[in-house]
Parts: sequence; structure tokens; C-alpha cells
Amino acid sequence: MTVTDQLSKVIDKTSRLIDLCSALQEENDLLKMENNDLKRTLESRDLKKNELEEKLRAMTLARSLEGVQPAEFGLNEKSLDIKQKITDFVREIDKCIVLLKK
Repeated sequence: MTVTDQLSKVIDKTSRLIDLCSALQEENDLLKMENNDLKRTLESRDLKKNELEEKLRAMTLARSLEGVQPAEFGLNEKSLDIKQKITDFVREIDKCIVLLKK
């Protein structure tokens, strides 16, 4: 085998490696885009889930308030529970505002 033949084989193999590298780079770029799309989808679903959980909490609070008679608004256990729920909602809203500012 001559030096020319060896050099020709090295050039062929190098060319195949360059082609393979280009193909892998394209695949990598596509996978990165797909990964970013999936991350955005996941973030969107998390936001929707949190939004639905907040709505559920609000509905639960509204339903619990429907059962409270006006005479029960003194400093009793039910009233304190409602005040705690409202405080929790305010904290959650504050957290959401902070997340929206980011």
C-alpha cells in the first residue's frame, strides 16, 4: 500500500467523519429545539395547574362562606379558619405576583 493510497483512505474517512459530525449537529439542534418546546409546554401546564388550584381554593372558600350564618362572624373557630384561608390566599397571590415580575 502506497502513501498515496493511505492518504486517500485518511481523506475518505475524514470526509465521512465530517459528514457524520454535521448530521449529529443537526440532530442535536433539533433535539434542543424539541427540549425547549417541551419545557415551555411543561411551564404552561404548571401555570394552568396552579391557576386551577387557585380557582379551586377560591371556590372552596366561597362554599365554606356560604354555610356561615351572620351570627357566626364573631371570634369563633369557623371565623378564625376563614381568616386563615384568606391570609393563605393573600400569600399565594403575593407569590404569583413575584413570579409574574420575573
